Amino acid sequence: MKPLTKNMWRETARAKGRFIAIILIIMLGVLIFVGVKAAGPSLNQSAQKTVTDAKLSDIQAISTTGFTQADVKVARQVKDAQVEAVKYRAVVGGHESSAVSLYGYEANQKQNRLTVRSGHLPRAKNQIVLDERAKTKYGYRLGQTYTFAKSAKLSQRQYRIVGFVDSPRYIENASRGSANVGDGTVQYFAYIPASQMNLKVATMLSIWFSQLQGLDTFSNTYEHRVNQKITTLKRLFNTRASQRTAKLQGAQPAKFAAAQAKLTQAKAQLKASVNQIGPEAVTQKLRALAKQERQLANAKNQFETATTTVYTWQNRNDLPGFQAYGDSSARIAAIANVFPVFFFLIAALITFTTVTRMVEEARGQIGTFKALGYTKWEIARNYLAYALTAGVLGTVLGASIGNASIPRIVLALYKNYIPLTWVVHPQWAAISLALLFALMATLGAAIIVVTQELREGPAALMRPKAPKSAKRILLERITPLWSRLSFNRKVSYRNLFRFKSRMWMTIIGIAGGTALILTGFGIQDSIGSTATKQYQDIVHYQATVRLAQAGQQSKADMILNHTKQYYSHTTVAGSVATVSVKGHQVEDANIYAPENPQQFTRYVSLKDTTDNHNIHLKQTGVVLTEKMANLLHVKVGDRVKLTTTDHLKGTAKVTAITKNYMGHFVYLSGHAYRTLFGEKPALNTLLVRLDHQSSTQREHLAHQLLNQGGVVGTSYTDDQRTTVSSMSKSLSAVVLIFIGLSGILSFVVLYNLTNINVSERIRELSTIKVLGFYDGEVTMYIVRENIILTLVGIVVGYGVGKLLTAYIMMQAATAEVIFPTTIHWPGYLTATALMLVFTLIVMLVTHRRLQRVDMIEALKSNE
Repeated sequence: MKPLTKNMWRETARAKGRFIAIILIIMLGVLIFVGVKAAGPSLNQSAQKTVTDAKLSDIQAISTTGFTQADVKVARQVKDAQVEAVKYRAVVGGHESSAVSLYGYEANQKQNRLTVRSGHLPRAKNQIVLDERAKTKYGYRLGQTYTFAKSAKLSQRQYRIVGFVDSPRYIENASRGSANVGDGTVQYFAYIPASQMNLKVATMLSIWFSQLQGLDTFSNTYEHRVNQKITTLKRLFNTRASQRTAKLQGAQPAKFAAAQAKLTQAKAQLKASVNQIGPEAVTQKLRALAKQERQLANAKNQFETATTTVYTWQNRNDLPGFQAYGDSSARIAAIANVFPVFFFLIAALITFTTVTRMVEEARGQIGTFKALGYTKWEIARNYLAYALTAGVLGTVLGASIGNASIPRIVLALYKNYIPLTWVVHPQWAAISLALLFALMATLGAAIIVVTQELREGPAALMRPKAPKSAKRILLERITPLWSRLSFNRKVSYRNLFRFKSRMWMTIIGIAGGTALILTGFGIQDSIGSTATKQYQDIVHYQATVRLAQAGQQSKADMILNHTKQYYSHTTVAGSVATVSVKGHQVEDANIYAPENPQQFTRYVSLKDTTDNHNIHLKQTGVVLTEKMANLLHVKVGDRVKLTTTDHLKGTAKVTAITKNYMGHFVYLSGHAYRTLFGEKPALNTLLVRLDHQSSTQREHLAHQLLNQGGVVGTSYTDDQRTTVSSMSKSLSAVVLIFIGLSGILSFVVLYNLTNINVSERIRELSTIKVLGFYDGEVTMYIVRENIILTLVGIVVGYGVGKLLTAYIMMQAATAEVIFPTTIHWPGYLTATALMLVFTLIVMLVTHRRLQRVDMIEALKSNE
């Protein structure tokens, strides 16, 4: 082994703590950078693998009158389409009278394959399999008898439970969608033999395209391709609806018309014979005819409702929980674009400093080798190899551990979803980028410093650098304060500014660690507080009740008044619209026009986004919520176009923009509504304030309102709170990893910088020890500086953490949700406590090291 190489390994062994520290810092930076970067893609790829294996349909079509074989043939005209007709209906069943999504099972079905969790699939006509959620939430067991309500209209009401399953249609465990039966909220799904459904035709088409399976199901490309397929299907089915309706109705519309004509003729004849039979007799007969007309109209409406064909087209994002899963992985990906990068920059900066100091300490050796005749390349090669080895080792370890562990930890903690087939691929782009940054921090630092040192002559290199002279500091000019400080404190304060680069690096390291820990807590707090701010600061009602017929709320009022938890309600005209302006648009915006604007303020607080003042609804114009205004790029005074689902259209001026954290809302007065759409607002929605209810009480009230209150649906704000809570829990694993690794990085950084500080000032420390300073005083000589810099770094970290959290939350926001920047006091307390504990540990380690200092060796001169 060459002398230079042997010397490098000897020096590495002598200062192995520094070599290990460099590897650890690089490893931690790469670990979190690569690991978190891999988490988002792994979530998407795992879901993609799961739904692809189960052949989840790309498109679902639902018809109000069912699909015939002719419809199936029409759908198969789309290129690459594989079509299956499915019997489906929403029914009421079970001992708890739940709303259930019931499907007809056929053994030859290839799409939407069920995964058996226990038991087996139906083999006989009296067998049923239930959603795994029915087992975990409602306690159903294999072998029990399951009973449906009579309204289900099945071939039989009772079935034996033979299995529990998962379905790719429902990847999230918390949500199963909504229905117009029961309490309006589907609790679980079930499958019985298709022959038992008692349906003449299928009610759903499942459509799958093999060419789309290679695409990421959460990508914009996949969504665009699916939308193109839906457009093609809509065009093909454009005439099928009218044909199907005409076939079902047959000659019945003509019969209704003839019956109405007879009634009209009879009324005319009665009015003409008033002088013959008398006014009273005519009035009685006209009343009888009016009653017959109402009966005829009701019969006609019921017939038309039952026979009019309407198609509903859905893609995967319309399935319960599917979009939420995609949003969750997108949030992790958004966080991965910011947090790990900041983390890695801190690690790289400290590594750069460490390598720089390491080469500077070796000035004497470099001078000696240069004097002995070694070339610059031969001398530089060893230091470059040292830096390269540390950088590559740290990167390999960090990339291997990060890519293998963090995505799997995140997947394991995604317990709110069905079991996924884990897919974790190496993220080569992130690994390559991490290697580049790591080599810039290690090899780059070595190249810069070695090149500078080799420019000097051997004699200059073999002499130690002159120590930096102390200068008067600002504190000295405050004489009353300075004169009261002890000698040791004066020296410590002077040394802080004497070694400015070390001071700034320590502050940056501590501030970075504090900011990272604080950001970890801030991400969780911000997401968790979204629902709190929305449903405490903005929304003050607990339920939204949609009436079947506008203005007819007496039945609903009666039920609410007999509900113990009921407090009050207000009536609004509610509708859904698309809001657009200059090429931008927001769909599914909720329009609220209150009957009583003054009363409405007790249910919704409208606060201006600029100065938080209360907003009052004006006679003209609309108030938009904040996220919608951002998406549309509009400000107060601009005009927007609104198109409702009832085909009402109008253009209005934006009079104000109000704070809102979840969903899109348009608020306007009744007069503004009439001005905008040209008709009187239909008061069809109740905003209801309720005291605390259990989930059972909520389900019971919704069930009552749906069945007896003239209501088409009831939704609770608690359901939205649960959604946000699930969102927060899904990120908790990533946040805990952030906090843990940030703490480790902070400790390594503090220890490493203190170690460098002691190594550089070992002659100074030995000198004061020779002068008679006690061990504790020598330790405090160094530690006092650390304490001051730690406190400064913590305070700076508070500000940086707040800014970093705000930026990450802005990046992680979805199309409908704004995350308010929130960091609760436990976050500040934990970050501060960890930094202080790390400082204490480093102080103890430093104290033990200084006790063993060889003063004679340290004070030897090279002269």
